[in-house]
Amino acid sequence: QVRLVESGGGLGQAGGSLRLSCAASGSIFSINVMGWYRQAPGKQRDLVADISSGGSTNYADSVKGRFTISRENAKNTVYLEMNNLKPEDTAVYYCNFKRRNSWWSGSEYWGQGTQVTVSS
Repeated sequence: QVRLVESGGGLGQAGGSLRLSCAASGSIFSINVMGWYRQAPGKQRDLVADISSGGSTNYADSVKGRFTISRENAKNTVYLEMNNLKPEDTAVYYCNFKRRNSWWSGSEYWGQGTQVTVSS
């Protein structure tokens, strides 16, 4: 299995910044995608951003230009730099790890979630 340990959540100010980190350990295979999802009360859990082991990224439209996802493959760690925070960014943020086991098999893991609260 893969274990995901998140850090960096907490309180932020509108217009300010926070940085989330997620370190993966365990059965890490080289072909994978790591990312961040978020879920606000009454809403779906939606992709914020993800990044493949090859460096390709995806961002939700709502965070483009404000958030930056990056990774250090040697550390199996993904980062989410959140800038120009808005109150609507308030949500529980979940680290996500998708691993390719073989040509026919893959696995998905979730972190425990970390609360991000942005005040006005």
